[in-house]
Amino acid sequence: MPAVKKSPRSAKTEEAIVPAVPVEPVVPAPVAPVVPVIPVPMPVSEKPGMLQTVAIMTLVNGIINILWGGLLTLSLMPTLVCWPFGAFPLVLGILEVIYAAKILPSQLQPVQPSKTIAIMEIIAILYLNPLSMIGGILALVFYGDPAVKAYFARINSQAVG
Repeated sequence: MPAVKKSPRSAKTEEAIVPAVPVEPVVPAPVAPVVPVIPVPMPVSEKPGMLQTVAIMTLVNGIINILWGGLLTLSLMPTLVCWPFGAFPLVLGILEVIYAAKILPSQLQPVQPSKTIAIMEIIAILYLNPLSMIGGILALVFYGDPAVKAYFARINSQAVG
């Protein structure tokens, strides 16, 4: 059988098909496992700044309400019908000081956010005390903060467990 001659064109085609350098197969990089990010809980001793602010405002409002209630009670004493007018700020001030004494120290006692005191502070505008009203509004806003809610949940769960 006669030998088949390859044309120069077919030889070039064969060379173009066969690469000169061997190519290694591409291996996909190993996929790292997805690790969920878990927030590190704060130690109980680290209070959120908003809670510290509420504690200081409550203490200052308590002192102001005690002084204001005492002043109203003493000034309205001659009219026995009107002296209870000063009783609300006086009682509110006492409640505020007691609550502030619970949330001010670094070793916080198990206690819930006192929305009742905050609402009573807002009502104190009827007794001509705008500072107490501002403190009550800020306290309600700060109690709704997720960091403050988490802090109260943490200290109350540690007291149970």
